[in-house]
Amino acid sequence: MKIVIVSAFPPSKVTLNEYAYHLVKNMIDNPKVSEIIIYSDVSLSTEQLEAMGIFQKVTVKSIWTFNNPLNCFKILRQIKKDKPDGILYNLQFMKFGDNKISAAMGLLSPMLSKIMGVPTVSLLHNIMETVDLDSAGFTRNKVLGFLYTKIGEMLSRMILASDQVTVTMQKYVDILSDKYKAENVKLIPHGAFETTEAPDFNISKSKKQIMTFGKFGTYKKIEILINACQLIRDRNDDLDFDIVIAGTDNPNVPGYLAGVESEYSGTEGLLFTGYVEEHDVARVFNEADAVIFPYTSTTGSSGVLHQAGSYGKAAIMPLLGDLAELVTDEGYAAEFFDPTDVHDLSIAIEKVLVDDEYRQTLAQQNHNAANAYPMTKIADMYLDTFNDVIMSKKKRTFSLNY
Repeated sequence: MKIVIVSAFPPSKVTLNEYAYHLVKNMIDNPKVSEIIIYSDVSLSTEQLEAMGIFQKVTVKSIWTFNNPLNCFKILRQIKKDKPDGILYNLQFMKFGDNKISAAMGLLSPMLSKIMGVPTVSLLHNIMETVDLDSAGFTRNKVLGFLYTKIGEMLSRMILASDQVTVTMQKYVDILSDKYKAENVKLIPHGAFETTEAPDFNISKSKKQIMTFGKFGTYKKIEILINACQLIRDRNDDLDFDIVIAGTDNPNVPGYLAGVESEYSGTEGLLFTGYVEEHDVARVFNEADAVIFPYTSTTGSSGVLHQAGSYGKAAIMPLLGDLAELVTDEGYAAEFFDPTDVHDLSIAIEKVLVDDEYRQTLAQQNHNAANAYPMTKIADMYLDTFNDVIMSKKKRTFSLNY
């Protein structure tokens, strides 16, 4: 198969770039794949792809740009040139822009590529029905919130016009099937980016490190984390630890991290990494003793939780939304806290850092959960999905002809 994947791709900073990289990395060795062309907002040379270890069979073309309302037409024009056997859209609702018109126009692409006759699979990482528009940075206005919900429903129907829609959580399958009467939605789990050998869970450093990872400023707030750590230091002089903030601002809240860094500049052991390049992700996770999720809501299956599991790390998180679903559905474990209570978070962090045996138990369970869904398995599931869609189209064509 010659497959096109529409997605951001490293070194792009647009969301879901890492997911596309790991999916492609695990597809290229499959004999079913002859070529993969990535339509991204960046282009990569053969030398760059070789440095990433994916130069065989792969081409990355700069086809669309963030916040360009004409992206769907650019994508369709390139499809006509490349004539792929199938196309995979790696999507969430703000994929093509934080400008609402650009975001919406980009999401027309799956429906239009199917109309062109190309077998079309859309991977939807979140759905509007489970997103808190206020905390996710869309709007606090109730009228606009209603309008965005209706637009989201319209766009969902457009995406559901794909030959196959895949989602990362069973809850999403149930909602889309019930609300939209969709019969072309199926579950393919998020998967763990890296399958690693079990680390030595018995290692315990004298100086601990807690880490949070992502795009911050909307529903991911780090003030509660910093304040919780200060409470721990006030009551426990013997506990030595650093706080690592790994990542960047959410596009909806530019300047957020710079403001927090300035406000808390005198805080002991507080470190900001900025954007973490793909080759540094393993180091950032491996150096941490626990991964913190200072979230007030969720917008999809957590890639960070899957990464924490891959590297065998304990998790500290609120039991809400999609995080709660992952714990139930995929077997992850964590110390939980009330997302509105700084004292409760401080107790949770202290418990995990002080109790080595408990921290190691959480880490081991998360590692086991991540390894149950390695990205190699997820890549094979997508290739099987393409094969099913292509064969189904051929059968329909044969039936029409005869």
